[in-house]
Amino acid sequence: MLNKQGIFNRRTSPSESQAPVLNSISQLNTQAKTVSPPLMPGHQAAIESATSVNSHASVASSQNEQKAAVKPETMSGNRLIVGPDVKLKGAEIQDCDMLVVEGRVEATMDSRVIQIAQNGAFSGKVGIDVAEIYGNFDGELTARSQLIIHSSGRVSGKIRYGKILIEEGGELSGDIGAISDDKSILGKVRVSDKSLV
Repeated sequence: MLNKQGIFNRRTSPSESQAPVLNSISQLNTQAKTVSPPLMPGHQAAIESATSVNSHASVASSQNEQKAAVKPETMSGNRLIVGPDVKLKGAEIQDCDMLVVEGRVEATMDSRVIQIAQNGAFSGKVGIDVAEIYGNFDGELTARSQLIIHSSGRVSGKIRYGKILIEEGGELSGDIGAISDDKSILGKVRVSDKSLV
């Protein structure tokens, strides 16, 4: 490309064409103090107060990021999210650490965690470590470690669990039994008091 002065501008690398990146609030404050015009009496206190707020906000932000990093299950692994308007039918789900159902799923699954959202529905056969139900499940469910049914959750079918937690309003019906003794309780169970669980 020809580069005659006045006709074409000289090409610059991305690092030359971009403004310098500020890596911290202290750099921003330093730059603001060196560039800003002289202040009227009383304005310096307002700037120092804003600087203090910004510093505290960055500390709070980094603390929140550290809290989010503490949850490794949500950060890693193979996850499948079935969105609210998605219908998945006739599938065998394999090698999935966590399935989040916001739509409708008819499938067979053996995995670690399933979470059915309030408007989600799952029907089929599931072998899982932890099942957390806000929506509807119908079929054969084996929760080897824990089954959690939230207040909006409805679970029916052949249900086996290691431990169970049912919030007030949650429903559980069908052939139900603990894995440890594998004795079934027939009929519909409706929990209306947390002290019963």
